[in-house]
Amino acid sequence: MPEISRFFGIVIAIFYNDHTPPHFHARYGGERAILSIETLGVLEGSLPPRALGLVTEWAAMHRDELTANWGRAREKLPLVAVAPLE
Repeated sequence: MPEISRFFGIVIAIFYNDHTPPHFHARYGGERAILSIETLGVLEGSLPPRALGLVTEWAAMHRDELTANWGRAREKLPLVAVAPLE
């Protein structure tokens, strides 16, 4: 999994050659969700409410970096790490 960030037990990844719309994957424990970069809405899966809140807070702060990494993944370029939520 092309991990770009990790915080509070949450792992964030963007996959190469993934389908549109632009999105990222979040994993916490045994739960997984796919979130839209544009709207930060959950496209698929679920996370516990607290974890989802942390993920959306983090993503709102790093939306430009997520968008850039999505473009890099589409071009098969190395992804850039994104600072964790602290």
